[in-house]
Amino acid sequence: MLPPELPPLPALTRAEGALIDSYLAVLDLLGRINPARGSATYGGLRAAQALVGKSAELRDALALMHDRGESELHTATLGRALRVLDGERRARRVTVPPQDVA
Repeated sequence: MLPPELPPLPALTRAEGALIDSYLAVLDLLGRINPARGSATYGGLRAAQALVGKSAELRDALALMHDRGESELHTATLGRALRVLDGERRARRVTVPPQDVA
């Protein structure tokens, strides 16, 4: 049996696509750095080193949008794109997990 088909991505400009891609990359790296979820210092170190470059990509995507006169983010469309690309699960890795109740 095939897995359910994902909904299509909403139409995005190239700059919006770059924003979403770089934002998710930063989220993934922050999730790997999260001391409440990580398992090794070396993996966290490598993620922190990569975060510098991915943060610059995020900044550049936002700067491009601003330079083109895109002064507002279309949050409904961008939120839909994040959900299609599993952004909710990826963002949970950045949070502190709930405390185990014994």
